[in-house]
Amino acid sequence: MEDYETEEVAKILTEWNPWGDDAKKIKDLNGYRTEAMDIISSFEIYKNRMSAENIIREVLNQAFDLYLTENECIAPTQKILNALNKS
Repeated sequence: MEDYETEEVAKILTEWNPWGDDAKKIKDLNGYRTEAMDIISSFEIYKNRMSAENIIREVLNQAFDLYLTENECIAPTQKILNALNKS
């Protein structure tokens, strides 16, 4: 995993901000870098067994105890896949 890939995914997650206003309350959010690394790693592990939307949903729901749906993850997933395909 390249650092610039992590930065690109973290940037997309920050723009999307699935936490909304509650993101300000999270002390160790670190600009979604940890979640970006988890998403990229999960893509490599589960690429043939789970959809990209489902991977992102699972990572974020588990990390933050959210209840995102796969549909809510479609647009950010496309941005993330586009960013990773450029690298």
